Amino acid sequence: MTTPSFRALLASERPLVLPGAHDALSARLIEQAGFKGIFVGGFALVGSRYGVPDIGLMGFAEIGAGVRDIREACRLPLLVDADDGYGDVKNVTRTVHAYERMGVAALFLEDQAAPKRCGHLAGKALVPAGAMADKIRAALAARENPETFIIARTDARTVLGLDEALRRGERYLKAGADGLFIESPLSVAELAIVGRAFDAPQLASMLEGGRTPILRPSELGAMGFRIVIYGTTLLMRAAEAMRLALDDLKSERMALFGTGMGFDDYFRLTRLADWARIEDDFRRGQGNS
Repeated sequence: MTTPSFRALLASERPLVLPGAHDALSARLIEQAGFKGIFVGGFALVGSRYGVPDIGLMGFAEIGAGVRDIREACRLPLLVDADDGYGDVKNVTRTVHAYERMGVAALFLEDQAAPKRCGHLAGKALVPAGAMADKIRAALAARENPETFIIARTDARTVLGLDEALRRGERYLKAGADGLFIESPLSVAELAIVGRAFDAPQLASMLEGGRTPILRPSELGAMGFRIVIYGTTLLMRAAEAMRLALDDLKSERMALFGTGMGFDDYFRLTRLADWARIEDDFRRGQGNS
């Protein structure tokens, strides 16, 4: 099976909808559900893997380990949140090289100053726009695969206002970014302004509980957004389901037993039959020597 490039998906999907995977199992579920690609964001990954908030506590090594697990579990193209590139232009170069070698199809870089944090939290600071433009150029030069899609993200909306976010977006596109992500528009009206502001693929992030209103993919597509990510939807549902299950067990009500995924479905998801086939194929000669 040939995995389509991110650019090919953008050409065929209007918009390209990417649910967020926080681990290998969630990636398998996204693939099984028929989505065309997966988003891997820091918020969900560091929360599920390390139990910490998205406030810059984890670097490339920790986050990259989670991305590698997800990449190995599914065939879908991945869009990965590369934070601020984990340093200056040389770190950006290393990050692009490493993610490409993992098989990542696309990534975005942000203009936050370290320590970075979730784009919907207060307390963010930005690097100068020129420093971010340098990082974009470094990322583009680092590409070994010309199909790797580089998106520039600006967090300026909630720090310096929408006008500055739009100015930075224009500058980052001039630096060569393949796409643009203006983080945290505060209203449907602002989403509409952003969506029609640039003749380039734009990303909208639907973070449940965040600052941006949650809209359907078709609504965002009509505004002009080409990529829509729902980065925390599976994580939040899974966390609440586990909390309810533990409460059900601790109280001894046990009313939820039997309501989860079935045993057979779980083994289909984890591809038990494939591993059993390998066992069968290579055990046929045992005992004949």
